[in-house]
Amino acid sequence: MRLFTAIDISTAVKSNLETLVGRLRPTAKLKWTPPGNLHITTKFIGEWPEERLEELKPALAALPARAAFEIAVQGLGWFPNPHSPRVFWAAVKAPAALADLARETDAAMARIGVPREPKPFAPHLTLARIKEPVPLAAMRQAVAGLESDDFGRFTADQFYLYLSEMRPSGSVYTRLAEFPFER
Repeated sequence: MRLFTAIDISTAVKSNLETLVGRLRPTAKLKWTPPGNLHITTKFIGEWPEERLEELKPALAALPARAAFEIAVQGLGWFPNPHSPRVFWAAVKAPAALADLARETDAAMARIGVPREPKPFAPHLTLARIKEPVPLAAMRQAVAGLESDDFGRFTADQFYLYLSEMRPSGSVYTRLAEFPFER
């Protein structure tokens, strides 16, 4: 089983990003993320034996309780850089509570054998992936011409354990468990 933990984004933010992608899609042949798949990953667990699934849930449920917090989705960018991009993303702006959740999740998963995350936590929403170099001038021009790069705000009050299944049509994500911040 391929697993990860994530915070879902609000319907309103998802709708705003869907409008953006609809506007940008004709400008570049990228592998665009379906709006229904947009989420803020807090921990990529990776392959995990199905028979050990029940070990994950109590470890995640034992994370410290926390207050809900606001997340803004504002700004656009490229990983690893704008000159040779592999990912086009929307920026996630959140208080330290989001990074704390990611760090605590990473530590809890490490205690049961999930490898620690080697890279620093960089919250974002992956809008598209770039597999091979494609012309991006028209897309860059469209992005520069946006009236706003503010896609909205929402309150995060829980996170989820997700199953990720790779299918010919793309990834399908299924919620396996939810974990409210305040218990």
